[in-house]
Amino acid sequence: MRKFLRALTASVVFVALMLAINIAHMRYFDVDVVFYASLLDAGIAVLISAGVLWWLRAFDLFNPFEKLELVVIWVLCGLAFAISIPTVIDRSLSFYILEKLQQRGGGIREDAFDRVFTQEYMKEYRLVDIRLTEQLQSGTIVIRDGCVKLTPKGNALADFSRFYRRHLLPKKRLILNGYTDELTDPFRRSDTSVDYTCQ
Repeated sequence: MRKFLRALTASVVFVALMLAINIAHMRYFDVDVVFYASLLDAGIAVLISAGVLWWLRAFDLFNPFEKLELVVIWVLCGLAFAISIPTVIDRSLSFYILEKLQQRGGGIREDAFDRVFTQEYMKEYRLVDIRLTEQLQSGTIVIRDGCVKLTPKGNALADFSRFYRRHLLPKKRLILNGYTDELTDPFRRSDTSVDYTCQ
C-alpha cells in the first residue's frame, strides 16, 4: 500500500508538472506545431520526474524495474495528453462545429454547413497556412518557387495512408443517413482535369 501511495503521489506530481510546463510553453514561448510542442513538454516533465524518482530518497522503496515501469507509464500518459487534448482541440473539426454552433446562438441550418466550412472555417482557422506549416515542420513537403512538393518522407507517408484508407478503414461507414465506402477512396470522384499542378 505504501508503494502504491508513493507511486500515485509521484504520478500526480508528474501530471501537474506536465500541465504547468505545457501552459507556460503555450502562453509564453514560440510554438511551431502544437503536437510537437506538447510532446516536448511531456518529455521534459518525464525527464524531471524520472530524475526525482531516481535520486530522491523517498522513492528508494522502489526497485529499478518498478521505477522504470513508472517512467514508461508517464511516457504513455504524456503521449496520450499531447495527442488527446491540445492537438485534438487545435485540429478538431468536431470541436469547431460545436464552437461555431455556440457562436451562432446554438443552431445553424444544415444546408448552410458547406458555406460555413468553405467561407468561415478555412479563413478563421487559417487552415491552409497551419497545415502547410505542420507539413513543412514534419519534413513531408517543401515549398519552392510557389510550388508545394512532396519529399520522399511525405511520399512514403502518403502511400501508407492511402493503403490504410483503402484496406483498413470501414467499408460500411455511417455518413448521415446511409452506410458507404466512399471514404476508403475519396479521390474516386475528384476532377481528372485540373490547372493547378506544378510542372
